[in-house]
Amino acid sequence: MYSPARDRAKDRVNALVMGFRFTERQARFLLTVLQHSGVFMGRHYAAFAGITHGQKVHDFLERLLAARFATAFRVGRTGRTRLFHVHHKPLYAAIGEPENRNRKPVPLGRAIERMMLLDAVLAEREFLWLGTERDKYAHFVCFLRGALQNDELPRLVFRKHPTDQTVRYFPDKLPIGIDPETERHVFVFLAADGSPMDFRQFLLRHAELLRALRSWTIRVLLPRERASLRDTYEAAVYDQLARPLPLSYRADLLASFQRRRDTRPPGQLGMGPPTPGVRMPSRPALTALHRRWLEVGDTVVTQVTSSILRDSLQSGRGTVECVVLSHAYAHLSSLAGTS
Repeated sequence: MYSPARDRAKDRVNALVMGFRFTERQARFLLTVLQHSGVFMGRHYAAFAGITHGQKVHDFLERLLAARFATAFRVGRTGRTRLFHVHHKPLYAAIGEPENRNRKPVPLGRAIERMMLLDAVLAEREFLWLGTERDKYAHFVCFLRGALQNDELPRLVFRKHPTDQTVRYFPDKLPIGIDPETERHVFVFLAADGSPMDFRQFLLRHAELLRALRSWTIRVLLPRERASLRDTYEAAVYDQLARPLPLSYRADLLASFQRRRDTRPPGQLGMGPPTPGVRMPSRPALTALHRRWLEVGDTVVTQVTSSILRDSLQSGRGTVECVVLSHAYAHLSSLAGTS
């Protein structure tokens, strides 16, 4: 499978090796951090390199600090654990991402979430992982060979007024993995919230892309304290994607959305009574669909009349995985200071 992201990764590793005199192993690790998290701990480098947390890890970390490529924060109750934030702008510029948001400081809670994503990426090193908006866009344009138009890709539309809008493609700061042997695409979502409404929005943003792929997996990462939500998130996938809206209800739903937007206070979502034997979308599914409709317009309602995603889930071409993270993070919740 060819992907421009693979060639870019090689060029970026070379840029870090030649420009900063890192070893190839160090450069590959740093590239992973720069693209997916901006933060890491010593154990991440040890696991990536396949070595013990000894002198080589220590030397690498101290070099990052001495060169002011990164800052270390002591976390946890004892302050013995260090979290490293790589913020040096020339490093990001070397990989073509000088304004990447991973470079900017974030609250500890968000930093921990980013490390959860880094753990997910490092767990399957054989995958090609897409981390940046540009890499995702370039990959899918190449992989799908023009099968989707730009307005069918995951996107957010920001409007100042009807003639002035900004479109961000692949706005979710979440990794997408590709198995090089099967070409199955794995869409990662971190369940940082107890409610799956943001997850439903994520599904709707990616729905047209999923329809265009031969095989795909939605992988929900659950922190240990949210392990009990496994069934809730799995059910949300089937509720949002595997219940196509009957085409005969499209006009009624659009009219309901229009009324809700135009009335003050907003009107209720609703359609006429369902036809006997017809499975209608649930209330949370309609709420998520309405929010997406406010962003992109009527096409999203037409898209959810398709049965392609339901068929993919039934056939196994589309799958859902809820993975409880193996590492604990709760002990990092208190920030002790910097070093």
